[in-house]
Amino acid sequence: MKSNPIFRFRYFSLLPLCLAVSAQVISANQPAPQGPVSYASVNQLSLLLSQLEHASQAAQVDLAKLRIEKWKTDSDSKRQAQGNVESIQRNLQSALPELIAELKASPENLTSTFKIYRNLDALYDVFESVAESAGAFGSKDEFQSLENDVSAFERGRRSFADRMETLAGAKELEVTRLRAALQDAQASMASQPPKKIVVDDTAPVKKPARKKTAPKAKPSTPSPDATSPTAAPPPPK
Repeated sequence: MKSNPIFRFRYFSLLPLCLAVSAQVISANQPAPQGPVSYASVNQLSLLLSQLEHASQAAQVDLAKLRIEKWKTDSDSKRQAQGNVESIQRNLQSALPELIAELKASPENLTSTFKIYRNLDALYDVFESVAESAGAFGSKDEFQSLENDVSAFERGRRSFADRMETLAGAKELEVTRLRAALQDAQASMASQPPKKIVVDDTAPVKKPARKKTAPKAKPSTPSPDATSPTAAPPPPK
């Protein structure tokens, strides 16, 4: 049974909220600086971002060509469609370029990669609803152009999902290697006998040095006085 396009149109009218939430993560914590990145990884990311930027430019051109006021539907549906288009345009012109710049600065950062993926996921949902509405109420050319844009964003979303899986696997291997190195270091330390420090507390106490006393001076014998009278010789017998 074919679903009612009007019902699906109104169901997706709340999807711009997803884009608003996705845009708010730009001002969140910035990624920490990374070490050297492999040449192959940089090349892969450059190709993905180039394709994404091309898809964004093409989508903005196609959205600008829409004539929603001529769609064969009620005014409320037209206003909802116009609101979705404006949400997509704001995301493509502001949020997405900032996320791309953040990822270029830190090519293998998982958080930045996930922000791109989440933003593409929200874009895809809202873009798909606009394309379906164009197919139901707009011209064939409008529908075909938007379908091509939806396909491009879907390819980008899958590519970034694959890259996240690859980066997560590489980080897991790195953690496993570091954990093994830590365990080896701990085992090596445990196998070494502990060093003993012997404290000799039986050493004799050093006696304080005695102070030397100066020897007492001896009394000097007085020399005979040269001026004293000479003793008289004894008298002759």
